[in-house]
Amino acid sequence: MHDSIGLKTPRGSGTNRYIQGNRFFVRPKSGGGGKVVVENKKGDVVFKKPNEEILKHDRKRQIELKLVVLEDKLIDLGYTEPEAEVSDKLAESRRNLLEKLPARTNLSL
Repeated sequence: MHDSIGLKTPRGSGTNRYIQGNRFFVRPKSGGGGKVVVENKKGDVVFKKPNEEILKHDRKRQIELKLVVLEDKLIDLGYTEPEAEVSDKLAESRRNLLEKLPARTNLSL
């Protein structure tokens, strides 16, 4: 047995006793409550805050998705003739959705 690992003798086992580790194994991350868990070079666990710009962009995307769905509903209801009506309703709903966002973010579309 080599270094207390593996077989006592490689004879008849079809191996050359070379022990290879799995370098592509991804360790499961523990929950951080929205924070990114990272291990530094010493092995200590460090928590990072989520990127505020990415969160802001995601909120904007969600608002625009809601507006596209609303626009499709308005077109289905027959507001296609005067497009000013559709754009006015979309602008009003955009204003309402932006007011409902958390106060800590300042969004402008």
